[in-house]
Amino acid sequence: MNAYLYVLNTLADWEIGYLTAELNSGRYLDKTKSPVRLIKISNSTDPVQTMGGMLITPDKSVDDISFKDSDLLILPGADTWLEESNNKILDIVCDLLEKNVIIAAICGATVALAKKGILNNRKHISIAKEYLKMTCPEYTGEQFYENRPAVIDGNLITATGLAPLDFTYEIFKKTGVMKPETLEAWYQLFKTKEAEYFYSLMESLN
Repeated sequence: MNAYLYVLNTLADWEIGYLTAELNSGRYLDKTKSPVRLIKISNSTDPVQTMGGMLITPDKSVDDISFKDSDLLILPGADTWLEESNNKILDIVCDLLEKNVIIAAICGATVALAKKGILNNRKHISIAKEYLKMTCPEYTGEQFYENRPAVIDGNLITATGLAPLDFTYEIFKKTGVMKPETLEAWYQLFKTKEAEYFYSLMESLN
C-alpha cells in the first residue's frame, strides 16, 4: 500500500505524529503484509515549513501520482488550506473516493473538504458544526455531522485536530496495516498510558 501524505505550509505537526511515525518505521505493522510506502506529496517538490518550523521536502508532485485502489491519502491540518494552490488535490478527492482510495482528513483539511461540498452527504467531524456553517456557504451537511473524535463513512475518515490518536487508530483499522490485537494494544497504551498494554503490544508481535 502507498500512503501519500499531502504536505503544505503551516502543516500541524502534532496531528500526524502518531501516524507518520508508525507508517515510516513499520515497527508495529503486520509483517505478513507488504510494506507500506510513506510518500510525501505537494504541488511541487519545493520544501514546505510546518507550523513547528520543520522543513519537509516532498518526494513527488501531485501531478506525478497515479493513485491505485486501497491507497491512502492523508490530508493534515494547516492554516493554509483555503489557499487556491490546494485546489489541485482537493479537486480530485471525490474521484479518488470513487476509485476506492482512502481519504483521511483532519482539522483544517476537513474545512477545505466542506468548502468543496464533499461533506454534504457523508458522515463527518470537523472543528465544529457552527464553524463550518459560518465559514463555508457551500456546506449543507449538518445532519451528517457527528460529535466524535474521528468518523468513518466508507473510504472517508475525518477527525478533529484534538484527536490525532483516534485519527490514526481509525486509519490503521480501516487499512488493516496492524494486526487487530496489535492495534488495540497500541491504541490503549497511548490512550491510557498503562504499562499492561505495552506488554500486550509486545506479545501481539510474536
